[in-house]
Amino acid sequence: MTELGTVAAIFRYPVKSMLGESIESAEVRDTGIAGDRVWAVRDESRGNFMTGKRVGALMGCIGRSPESGSGVPDIELPTGEAFRADDPAAGRRLSEYLGHRVTLWPCGSPPVERAPAAGPAELEAILARAPGEPLPDLSTIPKDLLEFGGRPVKPFVDLAPLMLLTSESIAAMQRSAPEATIDVRRFRPSVMIDAPARSRFPEQDWIGRRVRVGDSVWQVRMTCPRCVMTTHGFAGLPQDSTVMRRLVSEAGGNLGVYASVERPGRIHVGDAVEALRESAP
Repeated sequence: MTELGTVAAIFRYPVKSMLGESIESAEVRDTGIAGDRVWAVRDESRGNFMTGKRVGALMGCIGRSPESGSGVPDIELPTGEAFRADDPAAGRRLSEYLGHRVTLWPCGSPPVERAPAAGPAELEAILARAPGEPLPDLSTIPKDLLEFGGRPVKPFVDLAPLMLLTSESIAAMQRSAPEATIDVRRFRPSVMIDAPARSRFPEQDWIGRRVRVGDSVWQVRMTCPRCVMTTHGFAGLPQDSTVMRRLVSEAGGNLGVYASVERPGRIHVGDAVEALRESAP
Protein backbone atom coordinates (compact mmCIF):
# COMPACT_ATOMS: atom_id res chain seq x y z
CA MET A 1 0.00 0.00 0.00
CA THR A 2 1.04 3.58 -0.64
CA GLU A 3 -0.08 6.40 1.62
CA LEU A 4 -1.55 9.18 -0.50
CA GLY A 5 -2.46 11.61 2.26
CA THR A 6 -4.51 12.21 5.37
CA VAL A 7 -8.17 13.11 5.87
CA ALA A 8 -8.20 16.81 6.79
CA ALA A 9 -11.97 17.36 6.91
CA ILE A 10 -15.24 15.53 6.34
CA PHE A 11 -18.32 17.38 5.13
CA ARG A 12 -21.99 16.49 5.17
CA TYR A 13 -24.61 18.47 3.22
CA PRO A 14 -28.02 17.38 4.50
CA VAL A 15 -29.83 19.47 1.85
CA LYS A 16 -28.49 19.49 -1.70
CA SER A 17 -27.02 22.86 -2.82
CA MET A 18 -27.05 24.34 0.70
CA LEU A 19 -24.10 24.86 3.00
CA GLY A 20 -23.51 21.86 5.21
CA GLU A 21 -21.49 20.91 8.25
CA SER A 22 -17.96 19.79 9.05
CA ILE A 23 -17.90 16.58 11.10
CA GLU A 24 -15.13 14.65 12.83
CA SER A 25 -16.22 11.18 11.71
CA ALA A 26 -18.81 9.64 9.41
CA GLU A 27 -20.38 6.35 8.46
CA VAL A 28 -19.74 5.77 4.77
CA ARG A 29 -22.43 3.66 3.09
CA ASP A 30 -22.60 2.47 -0.50
CA THR A 31 -24.67 5.60 -1.16
CA GLY A 32 -22.11 7.92 0.46
CA ILE A 33 -21.79 9.67 3.82
CA ALA A 34 -24.77 8.93 6.06
CA GLY A 35 -27.09 11.94 6.12
CA ASP A 36 -25.52 13.58 3.07
CA ARG A 37 -27.89 15.19 0.54
CA VAL A 38 -30.88 13.32 1.88
CA TRP A 39 -33.15 16.27 1.05
CA ALA A 40 -33.25 18.48 -2.03
CA VAL A 41 -34.92 21.65 -3.25
CA ARG A 42 -37.06 21.21 -6.35
CA ASP A 43 -37.26 24.11 -8.78
CA GLU A 44 -40.97 24.27 -9.53
CA SER A 45 -40.47 26.39 -12.64
CA ARG A 46 -38.20 23.73 -14.17
CA GLY A 47 -39.37 20.59 -12.41
CA ASN A 48 -35.91 19.37 -11.39
CA PHE A 49 -33.48 19.43 -8.48
CA MET A 50 -30.77 21.57 -10.11
CA THR A 51 -31.96 24.64 -8.19
CA GLY A 52 -28.53 25.70 -6.93
CA LYS A 53 -27.21 25.96 -10.46
CA ARG A 54 -29.82 28.60 -11.31
CA VAL A 55 -30.60 30.19 -7.94
CA GLY A 56 -27.31 31.06 -6.28
CA ALA A 57 -28.95 32.39 -3.11
CA LEU A 58 -29.78 28.79 -2.16
CA MET A 59 -26.09 28.18 -1.48
CA GLY A 60 -26.16 30.68 1.39
CA CYS A 61 -28.74 28.65 3.30
CA ILE A 62 -27.54 26.03 5.78
CA GLY A 63 -28.73 22.45 6.28
CA ARG A 64 -27.94 20.83 9.62
CA SER A 65 -28.58 17.23 10.63
CA PRO A 66 -29.42 15.94 14.08
CA GLU A 67 -26.22 14.92 15.87
CA SER A 68 -26.47 11.30 14.69
CA GLY A 69 -26.69 12.36 11.04
CA SER A 70 -30.08 10.68 10.68
CA GLY A 71 -33.50 12.26 10.84
CA VAL A 72 -34.95 15.40 9.29
CA PRO A 73 -32.48 18.28 8.89
CA ASP A 74 -33.00 21.84 10.05
CA ILE A 75 -32.69 24.68 7.56
CA GLU A 76 -31.35 28.11 8.48
CA LEU A 77 -31.73 31.07 6.13
CA PRO A 78 -29.10 33.85 6.03
CA THR A 79 -31.72 36.02 7.78
CA GLY A 80 -31.45 33.74 10.83
CA GLU A 81 -34.90 32.22 10.30
CA ALA A 82 -34.83 28.47 10.93
CA PHE A 83 -37.26 25.58 10.41
CA ARG A 84 -37.32 21.83 9.81
CA ALA A 85 -37.21 20.58 6.24
CA ASP A 86 -40.51 18.75 6.76
CA ASP A 87 -42.32 21.80 8.15
CA PRO A 88 -45.53 22.13 6.07
CA ALA A 89 -44.59 25.77 5.45
CA ALA A 90 -40.93 25.04 4.61
CA GLY A 91 -41.36 25.31 0.85
CA ARG A 92 -43.24 28.59 1.13
CA ARG A 93 -40.73 30.11 3.54
CA LEU A 94 -37.77 29.10 1.39
CA SER A 95 -39.53 30.32 -1.77
CA GLU A 96 -40.15 33.72 -0.18
CA TYR A 97 -36.48 34.06 0.71
CA LEU A 98 -35.24 32.93 -2.71
CA GLY A 99 -37.85 34.83 -4.70
CA HIS A 100 -38.30 31.60 -6.64
CA ARG A 101 -40.97 28.92 -6.21
CA VAL A 102 -39.48 25.76 -4.75
CA THR A 103 -40.50 22.71 -2.74
CA LEU A 104 -38.50 20.42 -0.43
CA TRP A 105 -38.23 16.67 -1.01
CA PRO A 106 -36.59 13.81 0.93
CA CYS A 107 -34.78 11.05 -0.96
CA GLY A 108 -37.03 8.09 -1.59
CA SER A 109 -39.97 10.34 -2.48
CA PRO A 110 -42.18 9.18 -5.34
CA PRO A 111 -40.51 10.01 -8.64
CA VAL A 112 -41.46 13.33 -10.20
CA GLU A 113 -41.70 14.20 -13.86
CA ARG A 114 -38.26 14.79 -15.32
CA ALA A 115 -37.47 18.26 -16.62
CA PRO A 116 -36.60 18.60 -20.31
CA ALA A 117 -32.91 18.13 -21.10
CA ALA A 118 -30.87 21.32 -21.26
CA GLY A 119 -30.13 22.58 -24.77
CA PRO A 120 -26.60 23.63 -25.86
CA ALA A 121 -26.99 27.28 -24.81
CA GLU A 122 -28.46 26.38 -21.43
CA LEU A 123 -25.81 23.72 -20.86
CA GLU A 124 -23.10 26.27 -21.62
CA ALA A 125 -24.65 28.60 -19.03
CA ILE A 126 -24.98 25.86 -16.39
CA LEU A 127 -21.35 24.88 -16.92
CA ALA A 128 -20.36 28.59 -16.86
CA ARG A 129 -18.25 28.32 -20.00
CA ALA A 130 -17.36 31.47 -21.90
CA PRO A 131 -17.63 31.51 -25.71
CA GLY A 132 -14.84 29.40 -27.14
CA GLU A 133 -14.19 27.45 -23.94
CA PRO A 134 -14.65 23.68 -24.37
CA LEU A 135 -17.48 21.86 -22.62
CA PRO A 136 -16.64 18.70 -20.68
CA ASP A 137 -17.02 15.46 -22.59
CA LEU A 138 -20.00 13.99 -20.73
CA SER A 139 -19.90 10.86 -22.93
CA THR A 140 -16.95 9.62 -20.84
CA ILE A 141 -19.05 9.28 -17.66
CA PRO A 142 -19.10 5.58 -16.67
CA LYS A 143 -22.48 3.98 -17.31
CA ASP A 144 -22.87 2.72 -13.75
CA LEU A 145 -22.43 6.27 -12.39
CA LEU A 146 -25.16 7.51 -14.72
CA GLU A 147 -27.38 4.70 -13.44
CA PHE A 148 -26.50 5.55 -9.83
CA GLY A 149 -27.50 9.16 -10.47
CA GLY A 150 -30.87 7.97 -11.76
CA ARG A 151 -31.82 5.84 -8.75
CA PRO A 152 -34.76 7.44 -6.94
CA VAL A 153 -33.88 6.00 -3.53
CA LYS A 154 -30.29 7.23 -3.38
CA PRO A 155 -29.25 10.62 -1.95
CA PHE A 156 -29.38 13.65 -4.24
CA VAL A 157 -25.77 13.46 -5.41
CA ASP A 158 -24.97 14.35 -9.01
CA LEU A 159 -23.07 11.25 -10.10
CA ALA A 160 -21.14 9.42 -7.40
CA PRO A 161 -21.48 8.89 -3.65
CA LEU A 162 -18.27 10.76 -2.79
CA MET A 163 -16.27 13.71 -4.08
CA LEU A 164 -12.65 13.94 -2.93
CA LEU A 165 -10.60 17.12 -3.03
CA THR A 166 -7.06 17.84 -1.84
CA SER A 167 -5.95 20.96 -0.04
CA GLU A 168 -3.08 21.06 -2.55
CA SER A 169 -5.55 21.54 -5.41
CA ILE A 170 -7.23 24.42 -3.57
CA ALA A 171 -3.82 26.02 -2.95
CA ALA A 172 -2.78 25.54 -6.58
CA MET A 173 -5.94 27.25 -7.80
CA GLN A 174 -5.45 30.14 -5.36
CA ARG A 175 -1.90 30.65 -6.62
CA SER A 176 -3.24 30.69 -10.18
CA ALA A 177 -6.00 33.16 -9.31
CA PRO A 178 -4.70 35.50 -6.58
CA GLU A 179 -7.46 37.96 -7.44
CA ALA A 180 -10.21 35.42 -6.69
CA THR A 181 -11.40 33.82 -3.45
CA ILE A 182 -10.78 30.09 -3.91
CA ASP A 183 -12.74 28.80 -0.93
CA VAL A 184 -13.52 25.14 -0.27
CA ARG A 185 -17.21 26.04 0.16
CA ARG A 186 -17.40 26.75 -3.57
CA PHE A 187 -16.48 23.12 -4.35
CA ARG A 188 -18.46 21.13 -1.76
CA PRO A 189 -16.21 18.08 -1.24
CA SER A 190 -17.28 15.07 0.79
CA VAL A 191 -13.72 14.58 2.04
CA MET A 192 -10.83 17.06 2.04
CA ILE A 193 -7.41 15.39 1.98
CA ASP A 194 -3.96 16.73 2.76
CA ALA A 195 -1.67 15.05 0.22
CA PRO A 196 2.02 15.45 -0.61
CA ALA A 197 2.27 17.88 -3.51
CA ARG A 198 3.60 15.47 -6.13
CA SER A 199 1.61 17.44 -8.71
CA ARG A 200 -0.58 20.54 -8.73
CA PHE A 201 -3.77 18.47 -8.52
CA PRO A 202 -2.72 15.23 -6.78
CA GLU A 203 -6.12 13.54 -6.71
CA GLN A 204 -6.29 13.47 -10.51
CA ASP A 205 -3.49 10.90 -10.37
CA TRP A 206 -5.71 8.61 -8.28
CA ILE A 207 -8.32 8.00 -10.99
CA GLY A 208 -8.62 4.25 -11.59
CA ARG A 209 -7.21 3.35 -8.18
CA ARG A 210 -8.74 1.78 -5.09
CA VAL A 211 -8.13 3.60 -1.83
CA ARG A 212 -8.69 2.65 1.78
CA VAL A 213 -9.77 5.24 4.34
CA GLY A 214 -10.53 4.06 7.86
CA ASP A 215 -12.70 0.96 7.54
CA SER A 216 -13.93 1.87 4.05
CA VAL A 217 -12.61 1.14 0.55
CA TRP A 218 -13.40 3.41 -2.40
CA GLN A 219 -12.85 3.33 -6.14
CA VAL A 220 -11.74 6.65 -7.63
CA ARG A 221 -13.68 6.80 -10.86
CA MET A 222 -13.41 10.10 -12.72
CA THR A 223 -12.58 13.76 -12.50
CA CYS A 224 -15.21 16.23 -11.28
CA PRO A 225 -16.34 18.68 -14.00
CA ARG A 226 -17.26 22.03 -12.48
CA CYS A 227 -20.24 24.28 -13.11
CA VAL A 228 -21.64 27.73 -12.42
CA MET A 229 -22.11 26.94 -8.71
CA THR A 230 -18.39 27.60 -8.17
CA THR A 231 -18.92 31.22 -9.26
CA HIS A 232 -21.97 32.14 -7.16
CA GLY A 233 -21.79 34.68 -4.37
CA PHE A 234 -22.98 33.38 -0.98
CA ALA A 235 -22.09 33.40 2.74
CA GLY A 236 -19.68 36.31 2.35
CA LEU A 237 -18.08 34.97 -0.84
CA PRO A 238 -18.39 37.31 -3.85
CA GLN A 239 -19.93 36.31 -7.16
CA ASP A 240 -16.86 35.76 -9.33
CA SER A 241 -16.70 34.38 -12.87
CA THR A 242 -12.88 34.47 -12.57
CA VAL A 243 -13.10 31.21 -10.63
CA MET A 244 -14.36 29.32 -13.67
CA ARG A 245 -12.03 31.13 -16.07
CA ARG A 246 -9.08 29.89 -14.01
CA LEU A 247 -10.54 26.41 -13.58
CA VAL A 248 -10.79 26.11 -17.35
CA SER A 249 -7.34 27.52 -18.11
CA GLU A 250 -5.49 25.76 -15.29
CA ALA A 251 -7.40 22.51 -14.71
CA GLY A 252 -9.52 21.86 -17.80
CA GLY A 253 -12.63 22.97 -15.91
CA ASN A 254 -12.26 20.16 -13.35
CA LEU A 255 -11.42 20.07 -9.65
CA GLY A 256 -11.58 17.04 -7.37
CA VAL A 257 -12.52 13.47 -8.24
CA TYR A 258 -15.61 11.30 -7.88
CA ALA A 259 -15.42 7.98 -6.01
CA SER A 260 -17.78 5.07 -5.51
CA VAL A 261 -17.89 2.94 -2.37
CA GLU A 262 -16.63 -0.62 -2.64
CA ARG A 263 -16.73 -1.39 1.08
CA PRO A 264 -18.74 0.68 3.58
CA GLY A 265 -17.15 1.63 6.88
CA ARG A 266 -16.40 4.43 9.29
CA ILE A 267 -13.90 7.21 8.61
CA HIS A 268 -12.38 9.88 10.86
CA VAL A 269 -10.46 13.11 10.44
CA GLY A 270 -6.78 12.11 10.64
CA ASP A 271 -7.24 8.75 8.90
CA ALA A 272 -4.62 7.79 6.34
CA VAL A 273 -5.70 7.62 2.70
CA GLU A 274 -3.93 4.55 1.31
CA ALA A 275 -3.78 3.35 -2.28
CA LEU A 276 -4.30 -0.40 -2.59
CA ARG A 277 -2.13 -2.27 -5.03
CA GLU A 278 -4.91 -3.52 -7.26
CA SER A 279 -6.37 -1.09 -9.77
CA ALA A 280 -10.11 -0.53 -9.90
CA PRO A 281 -11.96 -2.63 -12.53
